[in-house]
Amino acid sequence: MASRTERVSFPGADGQELAARLDRPVVPPRAFALFAHCFSCSKDLVAAKRIAGALADRGIAVLRFDFTGLGHSEGEFANTNFTSNVDDLLAAAAWMREAHRAPALLIGHSLGGAAVLAAAGKIGECKAVATIGAPADPAHVAHLLQGKESEISEKGEAEIDIGGRPFTIKKQFLDDIAAQDQKARIVNLKRALLVCHSPIDEIVGIDNATAIFTAAKHPKSFVGLDGADHLVSRKSDATFVAGVIAAWAERYLEAAAIAAITASEGTVAVEETGEGTFAQQIAAGAHLLRADEPESVGGLDSGPSPYDLLLAGLGACTSMTLRLYANRKKWPLDKVRVTLRHEKIHAEDCADCETSEGKVDRIEREIEISGELDDAQRARLLEIADKCPVHRTLESEVKVETRAAT
Repeated sequence: MASRTERVSFPGADGQELAARLDRPVVPPRAFALFAHCFSCSKDLVAAKRIAGALADRGIAVLRFDFTGLGHSEGEFANTNFTSNVDDLLAAAAWMREAHRAPALLIGHSLGGAAVLAAAGKIGECKAVATIGAPADPAHVAHLLQGKESEISEKGEAEIDIGGRPFTIKKQFLDDIAAQDQKARIVNLKRALLVCHSPIDEIVGIDNATAIFTAAKHPKSFVGLDGADHLVSRKSDATFVAGVIAAWAERYLEAAAIAAITASEGTVAVEETGEGTFAQQIAAGAHLLRADEPESVGGLDSGPSPYDLLLAGLGACTSMTLRLYANRKKWPLDKVRVTLRHEKIHAEDCADCETSEGKVDRIEREIEISGELDDAQRARLLEIADKCPVHRTLESEVKVETRAAT
């Protein structure tokens, strides 16, 4: 399913404008989620973008935003703390509630995971919470202070380096994280919980995941992110996390799902989805597909167009026919790739068309054949392409009989 990203903004807990991105499917979202990024990170962290995009591709709209004083949001980071981050999450949920739909799913990465655990109880519509590499206690971030606790205590603040960037940490930040009763929040979460954590996480150890999971009550689940780093920087890891969260959340989200149509073997059924003007769902036997039109002609671009599907049928049949022939001949055919284009041309421009007036349909088919084949074998395979059953159907007389369903 295709998705798009929109730039949005909303007032944070203290009135500053917070910058955000809304990743959403091109069709009406099945559910909405709110994503909280890691300490001193931003909404544009690679993992945040990949996870939000992958969830949007699965029909779940995701809002990710920069906390006060970070990224493109207004405000001073030095004046923020864990409590203000939670308040920003509540402000984000309020904006979503008014502009779209309140988040049914909260997702938090690292300290953002601790923040969503703290905010969940204050968002009535929240049904499920997923954490990624989250600390069991917000006070865990104190290990990033690089031994400057005394300086902060004496002078009220100190500058520390996180990821090559300077940040000012004030004493009020330390006092705030020390005052959090996170275990009580986890025990009383009353939401479905998914804990995702890498066993080799060097920033937030796996023991934090154990503490969260042990404290939480059912329903709860744990998924180990084998081989992933703390920032989930590899695309494959981010995609895996998104897939796990989407599949797990299905059980708990009251998603506005479209009733799937069915068709018996050898039959194709097509039905409007009600999304936009042209979107269709297709059942071909046991297989489900989509069709739509591009945005340029008023569609949502949520699936291939009817002509795209026509070309796909011809291309698939062509490739299958060549494979079948080569296998029977025991020829060393490694791979077939078929590229097709459709256009309407004036009949007078077609030298070998029977039609002489108006326009005719022309399909351009390009076949790439890989393998240790000689010239004669390659030429023969191109001839066989024209014997593809769908090709023959398209070039023969076709009669379509239409009747009203009873």
